[in-house]
Formats: sequence, structure tokens, C-alpha cells
Amino acid sequence: MKKLILASVAILLIASFFTVNAGSPATKSAPATSSVAKVEVYYFHFTRRCVTCQAVETESQKAIAALYPAQYKSGKIIFKSLNLDENTSKTLAEKCKAEGQQLLIISGNKRFDLTEQGFMYARSNPDKLKQELKTTIDPLIK
Repeated sequence: MKKLILASVAILLIASFFTVNAGSPATKSAPATSSVAKVEVYYFHFTRRCVTCQAVETESQKAIAALYPAQYKSGKIIFKSLNLDENTSKTLAEKCKAEGQQLLIISGNKRFDLTEQGFMYARSNPDKLKQELKTTIDPLIK
């Protein structure tokens, strides 16, 4: 049963990656606004989490704090971890279109899904995850 659930989750993650990436090039190439926009980094998860799920949260938060200390401190870049099993997170999850465990970067009407990169690199190569976050966030704050 666990293998079936894990296979289903893997298929959903892969399918969501292709769906999100189909529209990503146009979104990523859009010019940034002239003023520094607020960047929100959300990690949506469930109550029961594996070691990798916990690492995605920990490493992402550490990377954001290390890469953007001034913006993180001032609130121009925020990181929030939200439990989808709690009713208080459901409204924001719907607004962000989060349907499961996801690592999302949102700035204005731009939305980037780094879930696959998070799960791929959080434990094995945190520096690569940090670089993926930087590559996505830098154009949003310039």
C-alpha cells in the first residue's frame, strides 16, 4: 500500500512539474517591476512528514535567510511553512493553488513551483537547492 501511495505521489509531482514548466518560460522572462516587489516563499506540507519533507523546509528557510538577510529581516522576502491539515492554512493554500506538498515562490501574479528541486536536492545537495532558489528569486527583487 505504501508503494502505491509513493508511486502516486511521484506521478503527481512529475505531472505537476511538466504542467508548471509548460508556462514557465514566458513567466520567467517577464521583466521585473521597477520597485522591489514582495517575494513570498511557501512550503506547504501535511502533518505526517518524512525526513526529506522536513529537509525541504529547513534547507529552504536557511537558504532564504542566508541569501537575502536584509530583505528577509525587513519582510520583503518571507518564508512560511504551512500545514495543509490545519484549517488555518486552507485559505492561503487555495489562493496559492497548492494541492499538496509544494515549495512555491510567489511575487505579485508570478508563481514558481520548486517542489521537484526541493525534494531532489534538500538532502543530497542543499547548495544546489540554494542556487535554484537564488536563480528564481533574484529577478523578482531587482
